[in-house]
Amino acid sequence: MKKTIMYVALSAALLGMTAAQAGEFDGSWAGGKIGSNRSDVTALDTKSATTYGLEGGHNWNRGSFLLGVDGFVDWNDKKTHNPGATNYGSDAYGLDAKLGLPSGKWLPYAKLGYARTESNGLAVEIKDEDVHLGLGVEYKFSPNWSIAGEYTEASARTAAQKLNNRNLTIGLNYYFGKQAVAPAVVAVAPAVTREEPVPAPAPAAAPMPAPAPAVAPAPASAPKETWKTLLEEKPVTINGVHFDFDSAKLRPTADQILSEVVEFTAAYKDAQLDISGHTCSIGTDKYNQNLSERRAESVKAYLVKKGVAASRIITKGYGEEKPLADNKTAEGRAKNRRVEIRSTIKEEKKVRVTQ
Repeated sequence: MKKTIMYVALSAALLGMTAAQAGEFDGSWAGGKIGSNRSDVTALDTKSATTYGLEGGHNWNRGSFLLGVDGFVDWNDKKTHNPGATNYGSDAYGLDAKLGLPSGKWLPYAKLGYARTESNGLAVEIKDEDVHLGLGVEYKFSPNWSIAGEYTEASARTAAQKLNNRNLTIGLNYYFGKQAVAPAVVAVAPAVTREEPVPAPAPAAAPMPAPAPAVAPAPASAPKETWKTLLEEKPVTINGVHFDFDSAKLRPTADQILSEVVEFTAAYKDAQLDISGHTCSIGTDKYNQNLSERRAESVKAYLVKKGVAASRIITKGYGEEKPLADNKTAEGRAKNRRVEIRSTIKEEKKVRVTQ
């Protein structure tokens, strides 16, 4: 019991650490795992057997680090150990504190906690609590799913006999509440100016005959109507070029959006493009300012490569100053990692005037 209290206290101390924001592995999760168990008991040889397990927990953002608490249950199959052809396996369950260093979709981590290990199949039953250690790496292949490879160690002792377990597993984990963020696409269609037909001038009214000998008055001239062309400035905004965490590399989905921008510049030869880069709240102000500028330049480089003159493009970075969504959620941060493209076009409009 004292060991249990000590390890839980250690977990609480780790979770009390503070830093600035982590990656996309925060939140509650649960998963299953399978692999190999390498076990031995004092005076018996070492054998490998299949191991199965369930685990789950919760992760918290702490800047460039990630901290979490994991609960687990392992079932290690029986195997015949010599001498004496002793057949046994073991079960283990416990609680760990986890410290990770996320990098994009990857999360290398270490675990420290306690495990309750119980043997089965031995003449003398071994039950004990001891330190549980683990090292692993996790890969997020979708907003909700990840795979993890992990190595753990635990032991138990009763009198002079000690049971050691070393597990190497691969697991599949599900993260609750995560949603895929689809980039918002705003298609810009060239404006079509509709010209109304110019009506023919009305015929002048015929003069009324005047009684003789009075002189007929001259007919009054009808007012002249004509059409005048005016140029109106119309703002255009294109959103939807999003980026991965800590990256200025364009996603494959950006091709469709930026192709529409290229078509826009071809339709409006005089239009200038104002490209602004933005980030979420992860990292320092100075780092985010630099990252937002690199994102804007990345979009400019794409457009220049597609034939848009560099002289028509102005870029600027705003860092984390202008968020579109709440930076407290993964979905909001994904929306804020973006580039916006603005322009102003001149649209012809015909109006009727009277002279």
